[in-house]
Amino acid sequence: MDSIIIINLILVAIFILLTAFFVGAEFSILKVRMSRIDQLIAEGNKKAITAKKVTQDLDYYLSACQLGITITALILGALGEPTVEKMLQPVFDQFNIPAAIATALSYAIALSVVTFLHVVLGELMPKTLAIQYAEKMTLILAPPLYWFGKITAPFIKVLNGSAQGLLKIFGVKPAGHDTVYSEEELKMIVTQSYEGGEINKTELAYLENIFAFDSRKLREVMIPRSEIVTLEKNFTLEQMLAVIEEFEFTRYPVIDRSKNTSAFIGFVNSKEMLTDIAAGRINDMTSYIREIPRYKETVAIKDVFLKMQQTRNHMAIVTDGKGVTIGLVTMEDILSEIVGEIEDEDDGNIVYTN
Repeated sequence: MDSIIIINLILVAIFILLTAFFVGAEFSILKVRMSRIDQLIAEGNKKAITAKKVTQDLDYYLSACQLGITITALILGALGEPTVEKMLQPVFDQFNIPAAIATALSYAIALSVVTFLHVVLGELMPKTLAIQYAEKMTLILAPPLYWFGKITAPFIKVLNGSAQGLLKIFGVKPAGHDTVYSEEELKMIVTQSYEGGEINKTELAYLENIFAFDSRKLREVMIPRSEIVTLEKNFTLEQMLAVIEEFEFTRYPVIDRSKNTSAFIGFVNSKEMLTDIAAGRINDMTSYIREIPRYKETVAIKDVFLKMQQTRNHMAIVTDGKGVTIGLVTMEDILSEIVGEIEDEDDGNIVYTN
């Protein structure tokens, strides 16, 4: 076989590999998780440092990949037709095929063969590998891509500048590659992650609860008034201790029936009270009563949660539109909307049983 043909075939193989390199690099840097790259850097992986430089400047290095793919495709096209024609020339001569037809056949065969190799070996295979093994592929391909980007920087800047200039002419503002997902898209990603085994059933439940958290109202998680365990302002010490011993809660709402009403006037912390009793510091019941906030039943759970965090309150009264008490909510009730029922044998903050 002619040495020129051998050289050309070697060059075709090299440029198909280069195409595979650029395609694999493009898809892997798009797919890899930045959190994982940061973790590898913390573990001392030097390749991850270069990988982070590349992934943090996606627009630039995606342009570098596109430039590389374009160059290799053009060179493959230039090498393919004359190489195939030289290889098939003896066959054409044997059958006395006219030169014009031989050229056309050479071009068609070369296009078919090179396109097949380019698509299968140069694009589809590296794309699949990059998607399935994004982390490994990024660590392998990011360093050479980084240096390719440095070497071809003038060309990339000219190409990017030209593209942005043309977009401005048509009134289109160039966008970055930061991915922003809608809530529905995030829900789909979470579901797919569960189906793919990336997260377990418990984590799926937590995430689904978080999505539902913003839209839920206080009335959906409150303890109905009929189920609230309370202490009365005029209880004797014995009556009060009997209730605390029976239910073993940490906090109890306090009501005042002195004016023939059942108004909630605050709450007491049983631990604080029992500590003083054990130490012989027995005070009047009213000295333990703390102010209890009130929220309307239509207020969003997330808003109440934030306010309770800020004020360090663990309990609040829920009222209807007329200001009448219809229920109670605790911090534990709100948190249970995300993580499920919270049961602590040493700290019975759940107050919805009577």
